[in-house]
Amino acid sequence: MNNEGTTEKMNLMKLVGMVRAFKLLLETGTNGLTADEIVAHLIDAEWDERYNRRLAGLLQAAKLRYRASLEQMDFTSQRNLNKNDFLRLAECDWLRKGQSVIITGSTGAGKSFAACALATQACKEGFKTVYYNCLKLFSQLQLAKADGSYFRVINKIQKQDLIILDDFGLKPLDSQSRLIFLEILEDRHSLKSTLITSQLPIAKWHEIIGDPTIADAICDRLIHNSLRIELEAKDSMRKMNNN
Repeated sequence: MNNEGTTEKMNLMKLVGMVRAFKLLLETGTNGLTADEIVAHLIDAEWDERYNRRLAGLLQAAKLRYRASLEQMDFTSQRNLNKNDFLRLAECDWLRKGQSVIITGSTGAGKSFAACALATQACKEGFKTVYYNCLKLFSQLQLAKADGSYFRVINKIQKQDLIILDDFGLKPLDSQSRLIFLEILEDRHSLKSTLITSQLPIAKWHEIIGDPTIADAICDRLIHNSLRIELEAKDSMRKMNNN
């Protein structure tokens, strides 16, 4: 059997994981594995290689604010975060249904970290994800309108399975930002998911959006189809983590 020829062919087919596993089998022996077990082992190695490579690409493209994971979530602090409810969200069924998630709570309650943990899980499930700070995104899109790149940027946003809009409502929306926000949500409504974090309770969103008609349209497209997490932290999670 020409092992070098077999390895070369696998390399030409870009079966990186399979090559690595095949070479290891040649070095260590099959340890009594049957033919079908060897084939399964090689296929599993290739599958893992491709999965890990795709996951790394999705996480890099997501540009998350925090490197957060489910394992790092703190469910012991008294901040109204139910572990079972959160783990159900981590199963990503809401993403498959095109639903959205809204996480509200005071500064330091861990909203952004929780959002990034869910986003990491979305990447693990193969969903294209990207993180945005709301103020920066609206400013970027206003500049894009001026330089002619708006439709390219907005199309990139709409192609994402999940977008995170972090820190919504830090300041009132101007007329351009209101329309931009509505356009983003209109294109994604019931098709793609949006995760929003905000210090403001939902009851105050009309006020921060400004125009009553546009506020109604935004809330209709976002709130009524969303799952909600309302954090209530007495102590800042940032302070607790630094202690």
